[in-house]
Formats: sequence, structure tokens, C-alpha cells
Amino acid sequence: MTLRDLNALDADAGSRALLRCCGSTRWAREMSAARPFASADAMAAKADAVWAALDRTDWLEAFAAHPKIGQPGGAGKAGGAAGWPDDEQRRVADAAETTRARLAQANREYEARFGYIFIVCATGKSAAEMLGLLERRMANDPAAELAVAAGEQRKITQLRLAKLLMNNVNNAENG
Repeated sequence: MTLRDLNALDADAGSRALLRCCGSTRWAREMSAARPFASADAMAAKADAVWAALDRTDWLEAFAAHPKIGQPGGAGKAGGAAGWPDDEQRRVADAAETTRARLAQANREYEARFGYIFIVCATGKSAAEMLGLLERRMANDPAAELAVAAGEQRKITQLRLAKLLMNNVNNAENG
């Protein structure tokens, strides 16, 4: 999709397209209402501003749209994020079984402690790196951890906004 295509969608279709980038329905609606965007940079800046103005409930909704680290789940999550979560977590599949098992256990411990899944911008990170981050973040107090998780979601959203627009470039080159 091009930025022009995104800008031309009706409000509901715009929200659905943007929901692929962030699972907060409020974020997607507000972003859709903010169109047209003059540039991808303007869209990215608005995305950050809208995200920062949301509340805990909206953040938790966005977090819930993700599969747990190490679990497949691109389809049906984050508004149908076109397999992006699987791609983002691709390096977990190559990890040793013991690392994947520890990651699954640490995910359960994290969710029990904080009440939501562990959110990390996984792109380019190995399973061992993510496990280390998860274990270190377990020491955070709940308020601090929510802020860290929200920051990670912001990074994920920015990458996915670029992917949303990049898909058109890739399709044009390959089609």
C-alpha cells in the first residue's frame, strides 16, 4: 500500500489497515482520523504522539494482539498482521530447545507477575538476547515495566508502519 492509498481509504478501512501495525483500536481509529499524512515521516511522528497519549487499557489491548515470544501467531493477531510477528521473531526458531523452553517458562512467569505478555521489539534479536531482556525486566516494578513495554510496542509499531508502506514497493518490484 502506498501512503496515497492509505490516505484515500475510508475511515473504517483506514483503521483496519493501521490496526495491522498496532493492536490498539483507539490508536488505529485516531491514526485513521488524522489522515491524510503528508509523508511517511509525518505519519510516524503522529503515530508516536497518538501512542503517548493513550492509557494503560489501550496499551494492554495492543500487547494482547501479539503472540508470546517464541510462539507462532502472525495470522489472526494484531488485526491480521500478515505474518509480521513470525518474521519478527524468526531467530527464535533457530534457538536450542533448552533456550526455547526457558523462554516459554520465563514468558509464563512474566505474565503472572505483570498481567500481560512480554513485549519486546524482537526484530534482529536472538532467542538468547530476548530471554536475557525478559529476565532483566522481571526485576522492574510494575509501573516501570509498563513504560518499558509501551516503548517496545512503539518501536514495533514504527517498524510495522514502514512494512505497511514497504509491502507496496516489494509487490511492485516482484509483480
